[in-house]
Amino acid sequence: MTETPGSPETRPAQTDPGQKDPGEVDSGQTDPNQMDPGQPGPESAATQPGNDATSAAPETVASNEWGRVDASGEVFVRTAEGERWVGSWKVGEPEQALEFFGRKFDELAVQVDLLEQRLASGAAAPDDIAAGVRKLRDALVDAKAVGDLDALSRRLDAVEQHVAERRAERRAARAKAQEEAHARKEAIVAEAEEIAGGDDWRHGADRLRELLEEWKSLSRLNRATDDALWRRFSTARTHYTRRRKAHFAELAQRREEAREIKERILDEAEELATSTDWGPTSRRFRELMAEWKAAGPAPRNVEDTLWKRFRAAQDTFFEARSQHQAQRESEENANLQAKNELLAEAEALLPVRDWKAARAELRSIQERWERIGPVPRDSRRSVEGGLRKIEDAIRDAEQADWRRSNPEAYARAQDTVEQLQALISDLESKLEKARASGDERAIREAEEALEARRTWLEQAEQARDEFAR
Repeated sequence: MTETPGSPETRPAQTDPGQKDPGEVDSGQTDPNQMDPGQPGPESAATQPGNDATSAAPETVASNEWGRVDASGEVFVRTAEGERWVGSWKVGEPEQALEFFGRKFDELAVQVDLLEQRLASGAAAPDDIAAGVRKLRDALVDAKAVGDLDALSRRLDAVEQHVAERRAERRAARAKAQEEAHARKEAIVAEAEEIAGGDDWRHGADRLRELLEEWKSLSRLNRATDDALWRRFSTARTHYTRRRKAHFAELAQRREEAREIKERILDEAEELATSTDWGPTSRRFRELMAEWKAAGPAPRNVEDTLWKRFRAAQDTFFEARSQHQAQRESEENANLQAKNELLAEAEALLPVRDWKAARAELRSIQERWERIGPVPRDSRRSVEGGLRKIEDAIRDAEQADWRRSNPEAYARAQDTVEQLQALISDLESKLEKARASGDERAIREAEEALEARRTWLEQAEQARDEFAR
């Protein structure tokens, strides 16, 4: 079964009697309805242009809600605009014609269904849906199908309406996206310009890269606006990059200068590492540390190495000094113990009964006292003070005796004063030399001896003055 193309206005020409008609089913016999070429077809008079609709028309032999077949085999479909011829049916039952052209309608309906599904799913762009609608409308104009073609047309109207709404939504979404993209690009440009004017060399470059990636993800604006914003953004990045390069070039130069300074410091520090001139060397290491800090950082690839060498030189010296101080403290503690023993021996001379014997014994104690050496600083005053009390007691006894029995006491007191003054002068010279050499032990010993002699001088002067009275 085949469809014979044609329309109510234009009747298709009949085929040659010796050929098969496209609308016929070949059964091996000649179709009695086949006509000579050029003769009108067996359609009803109502479908013939110019004929009166009331003239004898073939009766309807099969029909349904949407179409009919007349006795001559012509098939018509009903639409809101009226009845329209869709084809001829020459072989088979009339009902089969309605079924055949109904299937043609179903094929069109399936295409409309698919179009509606694509629209509902959002899988197709509105323009693609609109193109499908136009194609189906063109097909419906002269559709060789029997069915509710008007319903299909209305469904296509609904699809077009949804497409229009979808387009409006997309336009609104694009407008909103453009507005948001514009606002965000303005913010990106403003932030980039702020970074370009700042000095955040560590994080600024990373942030500008993040802003660039965000810029790429945003929608393009109209050409003029987008280009203007991009020029500002690009200018800010370029300005920042140039300033950053200049900063790091200057920083590299300063680091190189710091390297040269620290190498000179390091040379001196390594020379001082083995010094035993504890006082001056300690001060010089403190000065070198201040110079090291003031020099600033050297290049990273050498800074750690230089610092480790400097610390090693410092550690070598200060560990040796600590060992020396520990040894000195041990010696001073031993000296303290020895002087405490001598002090106990001197205290046994009290009360003074024979000042001459006590003086001789005290002189022996003092000689041994001087040979012992310094004691810890915090014990020096108490130990020296204890010995001075013994000296004062013996001197008081001696002076009392002299006042009673020796007219030459003043001369001897004056001689003692002069001897002590000469001794003090000599000790002061030794102290100056010790300070000049930085010998801390010699300094402490000279200070202790000088302090004791000055005390003795003061006491000798008091005794002499008493004789003068």
